Amino acid sequence: MSPTIKKSLNPLPMKERIKVPRQLMPEQPAEERAHNFTEVNLGFSAELAQQEARRCLECAKPTCTDNCPVGVKVKDFVELIVAGDFLRAAAKIREDNVLPAVTGRVCPQEDHCEGKCLSSKKVKPLGIGYLERFVADYEKRMGTHVVPNVPPTGKKVAVVGSGPSGLTVAGDLVQKGHRVRVFEALHELGGVLVYGIPEFRLPKQIIREQLDYMREMGVEFETDVVVGRTVTIDELMGEEGFDAVYIGTGAGLPLFMNIPGEHFNGVYSANEFLTRINLMKAYKFPTYDEPMLDLLGKDVAVIGGGNTALDAIRSALRLGARKAYVIYRRSDTEMLAPKKCITRARKESISRC
Repeated sequence: MSPTIKKSLNPLPMKERIKVPRQLMPEQPAEERAHNFTEVNLGFSAELAQQEARRCLECAKPTCTDNCPVGVKVKDFVELIVAGDFLRAAAKIREDNVLPAVTGRVCPQEDHCEGKCLSSKKVKPLGIGYLERFVADYEKRMGTHVVPNVPPTGKKVAVVGSGPSGLTVAGDLVQKGHRVRVFEALHELGGVLVYGIPEFRLPKQIIREQLDYMREMGVEFETDVVVGRTVTIDELMGEEGFDAVYIGTGAGLPLFMNIPGEHFNGVYSANEFLTRINLMKAYKFPTYDEPMLDLLGKDVAVIGGGNTALDAIRSALRLGARKAYVIYRRSDTEMLAPKKCITRARKESISRC
């Protein structure tokens, strides 16, 4: 007996899909967003999401999934968007990724799923990140999400660090029935998601909502716990009875260049600068007064051309800098920041030195 052939739900013939242009996500005008910390991208409507989803070539061997760090079933969730079943699309993503509203905004899709999209051989790749964000936001608006119900294994796992790595591990383990507790050294959960990424790219409320969902799944969280000082790993696996410990502390310390003047007043590492903005709420000035970041009317430069450098200089502009410059030793094409971030920075009048 021959295997059943699944009929495509996409109304567009295969030859027509390649002709559909990639849908642009609406965003704040550059002249407005350069002066506020409100999210730049405004999100897809249902119509835009379905139009973009119809561009999918439904590859027999989806290289997008192969190149996704967590193996999201892109082809499957995109097909559900085409069918208009947005909630099932969100549930499909959550089988492999418990943070779709976060990854849909800040994951470097151009290096992963979209970078291997077969459409990119001729036209722009499928907007996988945009679609992922759409269904996650839709699920939130509807107030409907399914919490996995799995039998407990009786195993306990401690996760050190509540950044992307720790949260991903916690989500995967709790879905397998293990009891998971996440220990965070800072007073707010999220790691680099909350202290290193500006509000205009990833609103803090999005992170809090994702954390609330993880609590519903059964993940436990403790803040202000410095594992190694407040409690040791030996104590966790001994007195506390954990069967395993995952260490996801990240790379929180800066690396300086060892050049004259780098320790002068007014010179910051990107880590400190963005942490002051995010955790100390300098982006809410003057409600929260962070005096060390009084940039109003001043000229500011960032050294580097990666994602963090662009986040820092775009934040400086929003804090009132008169001029904002990027100083980078290589060519524009070699800048490591995503092209879309570079383009947006230029539109916001950030200059290259």
